Amino acid sequence: MKCPFCGATESRVVDTRDVGDNIRRRRECQGCAQRFTTYEEIAKVNLFVVKRDGRREVFDRQKLFEGIWKACAKRPIASEDIEGMVADVESALYGMGQSEVPSRVVGELVMDRLRLLDPVAYVRFASVYRHFTDLETLRREIDSVLARNNPRDV
Repeated sequence: MKCPFCGATESRVVDTRDVGDNIRRRRECQGCAQRFTTYEEIAKVNLFVVKRDGRREVFDRQKLFEGIWKACAKRPIASEDIEGMVADVESALYGMGQSEVPSRVVGELVMDRLRLLDPVAYVRFASVYRHFTDLETLRREIDSVLARNNPRDV
């Protein structure tokens, strides 16, 4: 690690702490004895999303967040819940260990989580994601959500 004060390349680690997904290290330069802090982060491999038409896009966390945010608009859902969902989906995608993931998988992961969080947000997201072509298809999806949320005794 190069010292920001004198440029020496030798330093010793004085303190190490976990900070979220990063590691914070307090270092002391062997050349000038100045202390400085570094942060280490795991380098993520590029993850590509394969679209329905075959195009490949680099996974974009912000795009995922915005899509979920739109589905949750004017719903009583905290932004922390949305951020947690984005982190959960991102973690699941990287956890698959593949460099390319079909967009269908991303959409299904989001819908599974939205279904549990808020049925209205789920239907909004599903209506865009699944490209419902008619009202009858949308109605069947809503009936399915209602059946899951209000199980009837038969």
